[in-house]
Amino acid sequence: MAHGVVQVTNPGSSRWRRRTGEYGTLAAALAAAGDGDVLSVGPGTYRENLVIDHAVTLRCADGPGTVRIAPPSGVALTVRAAAAVHDVVVEGQDSTAAALLVETCAPELTGVRVNARSAVGLEVRDGARPTARRLTVDNPAGVGISVLDAAGGVFEDCEVVAAGQSGVAVRGGGSPRLERCRVHHASGSGVSVTGDGSSLEAVGCEVFEVHGTGLHLSQRATGQLTDCRVHRTTGDGITLDSDAVLAMSDCELHDIPENAVDLRARAVLTLTRCTVRGFGRNGLSVWDPGTRADANSCEIHDSTGDYPAVWVSDGAVAVIDSCRVHDVPDALFVLDRGSRADVVDSDFTQIRNTAVSVSDGANVQLDDCRIKEAATGAWFRDHGSGGTFAQVTIDDTATGVIVTKGADPALERCTVTNATESGVYVSAEGRGTFTSVRVTGSKGYGFHVIDGCRSTLTRCRTERCARGGYEFAEPGPVTEDCTSDRAATPDPAPVTAPVAPAPERQPAGASYGLLGGVPQQRPADSAPPAAPAARDSTEVLAELDALVGLDSVKREVRTLIDMIAVGRRRQQAGLKAPSPRRHLVFTGSPGTGKTTVARLYGEILASLDVLERGHLVEVARVDLVGEHIGSTAIRTQEAFERARGGVLFIDEAYALAPEDAGRDFGREAIDTLVKLMEDHRDAVVVIVAGYTAEMERFLASNPGVASRFSRTITFGDYTADELLRIVEAQAAEHEYRLGDDAGEALLKYFTAMPKGPAFGNGRAARQTFEAMVERHAVRLAHVAEPTHDELQLLYPEDLPELP
Repeated sequence: MAHGVVQVTNPGSSRWRRRTGEYGTLAAALAAAGDGDVLSVGPGTYRENLVIDHAVTLRCADGPGTVRIAPPSGVALTVRAAAAVHDVVVEGQDSTAAALLVETCAPELTGVRVNARSAVGLEVRDGARPTARRLTVDNPAGVGISVLDAAGGVFEDCEVVAAGQSGVAVRGGGSPRLERCRVHHASGSGVSVTGDGSSLEAVGCEVFEVHGTGLHLSQRATGQLTDCRVHRTTGDGITLDSDAVLAMSDCELHDIPENAVDLRARAVLTLTRCTVRGFGRNGLSVWDPGTRADANSCEIHDSTGDYPAVWVSDGAVAVIDSCRVHDVPDALFVLDRGSRADVVDSDFTQIRNTAVSVSDGANVQLDDCRIKEAATGAWFRDHGSGGTFAQVTIDDTATGVIVTKGADPALERCTVTNATESGVYVSAEGRGTFTSVRVTGSKGYGFHVIDGCRSTLTRCRTERCARGGYEFAEPGPVTEDCTSDRAATPDPAPVTAPVAPAPERQPAGASYGLLGGVPQQRPADSAPPAAPAARDSTEVLAELDALVGLDSVKREVRTLIDMIAVGRRRQQAGLKAPSPRRHLVFTGSPGTGKTTVARLYGEILASLDVLERGHLVEVARVDLVGEHIGSTAIRTQEAFERARGGVLFIDEAYALAPEDAGRDFGREAIDTLVKLMEDHRDAVVVIVAGYTAEMERFLASNPGVASRFSRTITFGDYTADELLRIVEAQAAEHEYRLGDDAGEALLKYFTAMPKGPAFGNGRAARQTFEAMVERHAVRLAHVAEPTHDELQLLYPEDLPELP
């Protein structure tokens, strides 16, 4: 199509400024025009690379869309002045350039449509600040709108209808404002904001139908979203990492197959009056030290997957205030030492599994919260895990509160009602302090404490509990001023444990109605329960040898065992036997098998009659250090007593000797431990573990510490081959197989995997396998009748993306 005629008109009244004429090209018209002139462009296609470098107005003579600027290559339209461009169509075909470029100016773009197969549909750079209204970008080959190099501008009622990469990309200090804009059918990210100084403000906008992440902020970028919607993505709804900061208010995220919001690497998020629903993984996922999410007056509900609604791990922090979480598998899952969640005045309802789960040394605090209709109200899973519940009500659950494996929470003025099993259940060396806790209407026991766990109950009360108010296995909890409305109803049936696993349950004691103290002690002639039969040392050594890698570790352990065995034979022959110290230092990164080797070492020593039982008691700083003078020595002595006849394994022992110790009570734990190791050198083997450099500081913290340990065993990181063997073992255990090329792909994957200080080693291999299983399930979910092999085989495409 030929181009039309361009008429240049100067609207000024002075005849000296009148420049009116008709020109055959846009370039000629621009050359004749001056600031303030109007270029009225006739309909047609203009195959020119137009550069507007002075303040003119460009508009279509016959209405919107009748003028096309469509050169064969290069930038179709460049604006370098405070011009106004109305209703034209800009077409670009250059994969190395933008179709429409705005630089170093503040023009007005109204009704402009960009149809392109270019690197960028619209690029704004070099400090430009356009005002764009009703702008449309269709660029399936590249970025929709790019704002960079300290540029910005206001975009009102604009739309990116297709983008082969990000719909909107902001970097290099760009700072646009989007009002009532729509971004959809983009690949990579709907909106991407990257770099220190880059920022985005969006009001009333919508991001949807994105093949990738809806919104991605990284590398110290910031953003503010108000009344926006993100939905129908194939990846996460919103991803923040690398110190990014985002504030969202009155926004909605829904229909997202992955995480609705995912934060990592010191990112900070504030959510106010936002709704998150219809997510496949976590509604809110918070990772890494320094990462923090604050949610106020938000609602998270209707998960479509099997993951917790809120996930906090690896030292991250979440603050949840006046929020509602409902219709999800798990409401809040907090794990890893240093991770914390503070929850105030919030509701967790209709939870299919556990409302609040705390593990691996994490900490939670709930104040004035309500948990209703959950399988488990709260589960504190293992040593170091704890926190505080104050004025929390837990209603209509299978089990109200579970405390296991050394966890030690504090509950104060809480109420548990209508549990179908136990109100509070403690097992496997769980502890817990329960003050003024009331359990009402339980169909099992009010408080059920097995395995002789030493919980503390003060001013607690049970009412209308079908099997009795209190059931303790001796020696049992410490109690004070605890009461019940009546004794248990006679029931000859055996006690049924709640949903928590309970290893090696001891015989239950009597059921107590009105409880005035602890249960009666076992008669002197009553034998303690028999310990499980010890395995032969050959069997245990075979399990040690079967572990992947750890060749140097195995050699060290065998050397120790050989010395002990030969020393025993020398004694039997009437010769002097060496008495090597059996206490050990384990150094190395996480996930290298230190706890497993410690357990096997204890079993081997028991099989050689060096230790009485050989069991493993695993503790950390939180189990040994108290909050006031004198309490630390008591806690350390209690942990040592639990390990009598076995192995006391102190993980991250260097935390007992922080660099800025000051008046830290960790030193008291070390001093107490050194004395106990000397006084009871034959009763307990102590193994301390942690990172190599930090453990050197620990050993230097007390003159007697280093002398108590015979040797240091270093656990090296797993190689890519060893990580592959771990995945192969996991696959065989779960009845999967690696398909063609999967082994080679895994080797490349583990070789490329970052090996920083937080590298998880064996845990990374297990997580990789679990991710492959998940992707395998997604891949086969839509196969009508998969074959037996298809149900087992894992292929390279099942590998997750590298972290």
